[in-house]
Amino acid sequence: MGLVNLNNLVKEYQDSGRAKFTAVKGINLEIEQGEFMILVGPSGCGKSTTLRMIAGLENVTSGTIEIDGRVVNSVAPKDRDIAMVFQNYALYPHMSVFDNMAFGLKLQKFPRGEIRNRVHEAAEILGLESMLERKPKQMSGGQRQRVALGRAIVRKPKVFLFDEPLSNLDAKMRVQMRTEISRLHSRLQATMIYVTHDQVEAMTMGDRICVMKEGEIMQVDDPISLYQHPNNIFTAGFIGSPPMNFFSGKIEKEGNRFSFVEENMSAAPFRLSLDDRLTALARNFSGRKIMMGVRPEDIGLRRQASGCEVDAEVMVVEPMGSETYLYFNTGRHDFIGRFPSENHHRIGERARVVMDIDKIHLFDADTMKKVS
Repeated sequence: MGLVNLNNLVKEYQDSGRAKFTAVKGINLEIEQGEFMILVGPSGCGKSTTLRMIAGLENVTSGTIEIDGRVVNSVAPKDRDIAMVFQNYALYPHMSVFDNMAFGLKLQKFPRGEIRNRVHEAAEILGLESMLERKPKQMSGGQRQRVALGRAIVRKPKVFLFDEPLSNLDAKMRVQMRTEISRLHSRLQATMIYVTHDQVEAMTMGDRICVMKEGEIMQVDDPISLYQHPNNIFTAGFIGSPPMNFFSGKIEKEGNRFSFVEENMSAAPFRLSLDDRLTALARNFSGRKIMMGVRPEDIGLRRQASGCEVDAEVMVVEPMGSETYLYFNTGRHDFIGRFPSENHHRIGERARVVMDIDKIHLFDADTMKKVS
């Protein structure tokens, strides 16, 4: 099995003479058996603290953690049937790969034959069969991380916990290890909970993603739904690279139609006439402040039937090889667009930028939640 439930989970810290700090603020999360759940968010959002509470490495202030229906708040880490892979490989330098992978099983007094079979099975999965006699110093960073994975696999736990395991690897090795961990999940069909601050890792690996901010859960959804239908400004801005562009403004009524008018004190504001979909969403926001969001890939440089035009100055050009990022300024707002590599705009030029009205998001400027 491997069903994990977090119920009103709270973690507070209090040093002598200092105010209380709440790192995790009463979160609720259900992780299905065999699911690959990603906890993602900026530093200090509580994701690693949550993982460490599941592992038993941090005490729970209040709330419960259940694994397969069993409350494990007071259960020692070694008895929770979990295995954890850290950012630091934490390998014993004087031991061989085989002995590093077998160490936990030896402590649990598994039969020698069972230990050998489990280690060789894990080594086959991870491509370490020819390296079992090596010492960690004779291996690359990626190979050491595979040994750390193997040490977890041999235990055959109900739940695997990963705490930013790829942070110490270079960019190329991170991509390779992302693929290997995803393949591992497909092969083992085990429950995995993975902490990262890298939204690319989150989008490419997880069955579902839990976005956290300041100890609270902002949204839980599958990667595509999270990207296309963010519930709030934080999720919309955090998920996606480059991030979503935001424009502050207000809704104005024009007869039976509504328009978004950019909040702009230094130049002529741009005005977007809303289509039927956006009009239905914005009808109750007439005269009120609102945030408009549009992703860089939903911005173009040619007139389209379903778009709005904005006059803007090109501030920065970033050639990325297969595509080019252009940074614009409307006079008040900076924003970014993604374009084909053939784009030849230069810094200082003015451009008529088109936003795809079908892909525009509206957010309440007071609550920061999506208008729906």
